[in-house]
Amino acid sequence: MRALRVHELSEDISALRMDEFELPGPSKGQVKLKLKACSINFPDILMVQGKYQFKPELPFSPGMEGAGIVLEVGEGVDHLKAGDEVVAGLRIGGFAEEAIAEASACRPIPKGMDFVKAAAYPAAYLTAYVALVIRGNLKAGETLLVHGASGGVGMAAVDVGKLLGATVIATGASDEKLAVVKARGADHVLNVTEGFKDKVKELTDGRGADVIYDPVGGDVFDESVRCIAWNGRLLVIGFTSGRIPSVPVNMPLIKGFSVVGVRAGEYGRRDPEAGKKNIETIDKWAAEGKIDPYVCATFPLEKAVDAMRMLQERKAVGKVVVTM
Repeated sequence: MRALRVHELSEDISALRMDEFELPGPSKGQVKLKLKACSINFPDILMVQGKYQFKPELPFSPGMEGAGIVLEVGEGVDHLKAGDEVVAGLRIGGFAEEAIAEASACRPIPKGMDFVKAAAYPAAYLTAYVALVIRGNLKAGETLLVHGASGGVGMAAVDVGKLLGATVIATGASDEKLAVVKARGADHVLNVTEGFKDKVKELTDGRGADVIYDPVGGDVFDESVRCIAWNGRLLVIGFTSGRIPSVPVNMPLIKGFSVVGVRAGEYGRRDPEAGKKNIETIDKWAAEGKIDPYVCATFPLEKAVDAMRMLQERKAVGKVVVTM
């Protein structure tokens, strides 16, 4: 089998190289998969650079989530069999023709989804669900401000916010990309290069946004503090801007808002039963056609670095997927 692997951590993601080797069979509680698709996530790039909180041993293949066909099942695996088509949570190993996955992290592909869309929805929509429902307690009729709305996790938040009955204000730095987000259901779109706090206040009759979903950080976080409503929830998803912001604690005190950290995967690891229910919900939504990931481009495995670069250079809209 072939796999694109990291042998040395580097800022330059082109340092990945294609290796060919034999993957062993699955151990107890594991399955061996023939991968058909793997989506690109920002943490994949950070792992290659050694900047992510999870630091796998070298060499490793990036790729946190994929979809494929079960080749073999290990001892003790009774809910899957060879030939099953599954979505797989991998953490690493997805940029490859085959992968070993924990059986507990694999489940059937929702009805009606192909391999590409199946690889594109789990992490983004699980993040949006945990953020908005579990951590943000978003209610129907509230206003949700989504930053980075043309990215994978941002677009998922727009979809989930609308599904929950919120009024959604979506932001980004490209009018062209925001047009896609608007066409997919956002109530309002704002270009952050022109500032957004005054416009958010105008759209909310001076109240501000009840929930703010922020995978960007930096200046966007700073300005968000200025347009959040009383009893608002500012959800910290990540820092794609590159700067980790801080907030003077008198601001949450005076304005009565909360700053809430969101780590959807860790939430499920610490509370497996709750994590299972969260996944069941997004899978049900996917099977019912209530959520539909937007994939802007696919690349063959040989061009996986180009796929990562598309995300790194902010050229992607929604999700980018590597296919095998």
